[in-house]
Amino acid sequence: MRPSDLLRLLLLAAIWGGSFVFLRVVAPALGPIVTADLRVLIAWAALAIYFRTVGLDMAWWRFWRQYLVIGTFNAALPFFLFAFAALHIPASYSAILNATSPFFGALFAGPWLGEKITLLKSVGFVFGIAGVGLVTGVAADAAGGSTTLAMTACLLAAMSYGFVSVYTKKFAAKVQPRAIAAGSQLMAGLLLLPLTPLAPPPGPVTSFIAVNMILFALLSSGVAFLLYFRLIADIGPTKSLTVTFLMPIFTMIWAALFIGEAITAVMIVGCGLILAGTGLVVLRR
Repeated sequence: MRPSDLLRLLLLAAIWGGSFVFLRVVAPALGPIVTADLRVLIAWAALAIYFRTVGLDMAWWRFWRQYLVIGTFNAALPFFLFAFAALHIPASYSAILNATSPFFGALFAGPWLGEKITLLKSVGFVFGIAGVGLVTGVAADAAGGSTTLAMTACLLAAMSYGFVSVYTKKFAAKVQPRAIAAGSQLMAGLLLLPLTPLAPPPGPVTSFIAVNMILFALLSSGVAFLLYFRLIADIGPTKSLTVTFLMPIFTMIWAALFIGEAITAVMIVGCGLILAGTGLVVLRR
């Protein structure tokens, strides 16, 4: 991995690690559907202005199917699921469970990209399952059924990320990463828009919420996806998903600093097991 790729990976981890903290702030006021939809539409508007300035050709007629699939599974679905989870569990738990994305990426990469499930990867899966079981079991016992549902949503979102990272490498390799970032956001926004009347914002929507929502969208969906799809193009989907190694660390730090969430021993041990397992899954040796 080149130094420039490593720098992008670290910056992306810091931004996406903070996204779970933003969700804990804005989702209770806006609701999960409106939060997810505003996230992608604001990001798309900013990217569209930028790309119009630099003259980027989106080639909609050629790649609209890729934009639709990536927008569904890399934005609309996981953004809604994580926004829902933010109503019930701490930001750090969401980030820890998101770290299972490379597991799902490895599973999908087997049939699509020809990557074999080796003994080392199998051991990694065992570690990861143990970590998930520890985190979800303790949290569910402490908080009840809504926590279990929220954590299930996080795992489904991680599965969605794993699937779409492999899809992007397999079926969207000819699309410019910047075009994917913008096109997928618009498609996701259009998919979520008809659902917003079903779950209007519970409020109150203050200026503080509005500012956080705008910053959240611009950073976590605008800047972050430019970095992410560039990484997929340069280093591949499995290595790009290793950004989830670092995200829980950043989330724990940001959550402790800005919203006062505690860092517990269970979180650290569970996160360590998941990251160790993920490392075994993505390492070639």
